[in-house]
Amino acid sequence: MSVYRRSKEYSSFRSTISQKKIVVDAGDEIWTVYDAGPRSVRSPLICLPPVSSYSDVFFEQVLTLSSLGYRVIAVDYPVCWTHKAWCESFRKLLDHLRLDKVHILGASLGGFLGQKFAEFSCINQRVHSLLLCNAFVDTAVFNREKSASTFWALPGFMLKKWVLAHIPSAPTEPAIADSIDFVVEELEDMPRNELASRLTLNCAPSYIEPQKLKDVIITVIDVFDDSALSSEVKEEVYKFYPDAKRAHMKAGGNFPYLSHSDEVNLHTQIHLKVFENTRFSAKAAPDKEGS
Repeated sequence: MSVYRRSKEYSSFRSTISQKKIVVDAGDEIWTVYDAGPRSVRSPLICLPPVSSYSDVFFEQVLTLSSLGYRVIAVDYPVCWTHKAWCESFRKLLDHLRLDKVHILGASLGGFLGQKFAEFSCINQRVHSLLLCNAFVDTAVFNREKSASTFWALPGFMLKKWVLAHIPSAPTEPAIADSIDFVVEELEDMPRNELASRLTLNCAPSYIEPQKLKDVIITVIDVFDDSALSSEVKEEVYKFYPDAKRAHMKAGGNFPYLSHSDEVNLHTQIHLKVFENTRFSAKAAPDKEGS
């Protein structure tokens, strides 16, 4: 069992934050949700995980930020095979939870899906802001467009082997190594159809149309050490969003929200601070004296 899974923080997360299953679309699509913080907040921070792990990889964000008054929702995806189907399902989830415009912290695939949803809902925008962590803007970077349509038929061990091949295995600092151990454990437990669905969404031909996100406030979180994405991919994100704020981290690996959670939490608070005391705040308004 990994160091993070044995930690007091993770034990606290699992014992205090209830896991809920939410069914949309006549029972065909099931979302797994961890919802923490004041329910009065209608524009929460929603955390979208990468291909390789479940939403509990954000346990440090859920615990810390909710303790500071933010509403934080970490979600796991239902099995969807197209970006449009995923976006339609996510919209139904927001409607079910009675949420207004939301803020999204998306990691890798989660960042791409967050952008796709902002693009999908551009006429009646449901995304107020994005925090993109190790994200990308074009699935072509993985060079798997032609084989993406076959993931559904491949055995689980082949899918997991492909994912593991994109996680750097060179010696690294203990916190990053521990974050990799945590994610590898999650990957080993992931059912084949869920992983095949995520990989399909990760690699099927698609790109972002940045003009449709012109009203979305964006912060790009990037690490300078080894990660699965090349510097060229990161530069492409900067090119798409020249006005985005940049939060650079010296280290963090593929999963900085786990290995360097304090730093990611700080960048997240800075990003969300501009919305405080507005209708779209992810943080509950402080109680007035005497109320």
